[in-house]
Amino acid sequence: MKRSDPPKSRKGPKRYERPRGQGARRLGELVPDIGRAAFRKFGFVQSSIVTRWPEIVGANHARTCQPERIRFARGRKDGGTLELVVLPAHAPMIQHVIPEIIERVNRFFGYNAVAQVKLRQGAVKAPVARPAAAPPSLKPVPVELGESLRDIGDPELRAVLEGLARGLGADKD
Repeated sequence: MKRSDPPKSRKGPKRYERPRGQGARRLGELVPDIGRAAFRKFGFVQSSIVTRWPEIVGANHARTCQPERIRFARGRKDGGTLELVVLPAHAPMIQHVIPEIIERVNRFFGYNAVAQVKLRQGAVKAPVARPAAAPPSLKPVPVELGESLRDIGDPELRAVLEGLARGLGADKD
């Protein structure tokens, strides 16, 4: 073999090359994936059960207990065990309302996700107080719009439409 001959190419596995041209991703796109992985690690299929716990069980029970994790049998997503942390003095009371908690959590999920509850006594963090809703505007509803809103029976819908009417009236000023 002479020095001027090119070396023979080796046949074997190719070297891995990272795909290129995808560009940078925004942090906001990555955060849900990171949070989802962390919640699944601790047994929460949906993170909203933690964030919406006071809505699910009510403010009184949310002050005395909070979810720690939900454990499912391998390969299943129903009939799980909800593990709750309960203030020691309130454990007997929570034990009596376990069927109600199971019903409320299953109603939240939309299927029988929880079949039993396991209690653990410990410290419970106070639920985060949500800011109070802003008071309704004191501007009167325009007369031409106010009469048509009186016929609406649903008070919540009527209040939303009145707010919209006030906003439309403010644009005219």
